[in-house]
Amino acid sequence: MNLRQVFVSVLLFGVAGLLLFMYLQAWIEEQHTESGKKLQQMINQDFTLQPPAMPREAIWSRSAPLGLSKHEMAVSSSRHWQSKADPFSVVAASLMSQLPDQQKMNEAPLSWFRGVYLPPALHPLNKTIVKGGKWKDIDITQEKRRSFLHDFCKKYNSRKKVQTHLVHLVSRIYVEDRHKVLYCEVPKAGCSNWKRILMVLNGLATSAYNISHDDVHYGKHLRKLDSYNLKEINTRLNMYTKFIFVRDPMERLVSAFRDKFEHPNSYYHPVFGKAIIKKYRHNADEEALKTGSGVKFKEFIQYLLDSHRPVGMDIHWEQISKLCYPCLINYDFIGKFETLEEDATYFLQLVGAPADLKFPKFKDRHSSDERTSPEVVRQYLKELSKEERQLTYNFYYLDYLMFNYTSPIV
Repeated sequence: MNLRQVFVSVLLFGVAGLLLFMYLQAWIEEQHTESGKKLQQMINQDFTLQPPAMPREAIWSRSAPLGLSKHEMAVSSSRHWQSKADPFSVVAASLMSQLPDQQKMNEAPLSWFRGVYLPPALHPLNKTIVKGGKWKDIDITQEKRRSFLHDFCKKYNSRKKVQTHLVHLVSRIYVEDRHKVLYCEVPKAGCSNWKRILMVLNGLATSAYNISHDDVHYGKHLRKLDSYNLKEINTRLNMYTKFIFVRDPMERLVSAFRDKFEHPNSYYHPVFGKAIIKKYRHNADEEALKTGSGVKFKEFIQYLLDSHRPVGMDIHWEQISKLCYPCLINYDFIGKFETLEEDATYFLQLVGAPADLKFPKFKDRHSSDERTSPEVVRQYLKELSKEERQLTYNFYYLDYLMFNYTSPIV
């Protein structure tokens, strides 16, 4: 065999090896992608409810019955489903019992909940600290909200089982150990000021009015529940007062858009704005493509509704059902942005907060802007077609149902 033949043989062998490597790499990536899709399906399978088939006009013209709050519809029933066994306790204990002692310490945070039936038991609030009869009406409203959510979860999910990672469920929950409080953060529903309150309760500040925006959001002064091990998470879920504050989905959406895209922003413009303008704006100019500034509300909605978004979701417009998992975590208190001041005052009494601690009334940012009211929302929705409005409502359909909000009328 001469030198030329040796060279050709080595070359062919190398090419064959390269082709084999490329094939194996593509196969591995395909397997990884499929595994990722299956995992994501498992995580999300607990919320598969789709809007019922009803005419668009019927959906959009639905309004609250006479005599009820414009923000809430009547609660049709308040049946209580009681259970002595808390699903978190039962499943966590079962998982832990199957592991050796050392492995419990190492793998507990990565354990999976399997076969948890929905919804969890509805426990009564501890009202022994509340003084005075002036809270009677607020207390009745609170019980209606809790019963409505509980009945909703029981009706739509009672026969479903979920397979969801516990750490994923509690990743938005902040912990305040002194007063034994857990707060699930819902952006654009008073969350900045609620984190200020938690910092004061925890002794990290003397006044909520002296805490800056950066300290609230970037200071890392508050600990999240997913930073604890499984036993510590389970203990707090069972023993602490869990609360959430929600907001009308459309108001929350418009508020997020105005905050992130109508003011200078060094993160949302280059990360979200550039991608949105590039995909949804025809003949975009070079400046807009470079900076990502000037996103229009219609373009933002096109991104939101796109199943192939050029950039992922964000907590500021993610559904509350996927942030706080209200059908898996039994919240003891459900506040609403629309009645923020009175709900906050009542809640602070419930948890034994200092008498002089009041919920801040100031806007965290852009204080000179008009607040995002129902009228402001209507002006933004006019920029959308009827189909886009309907699809946006469908996107937040579960949040509307869970928290008994009336559908928008445009």
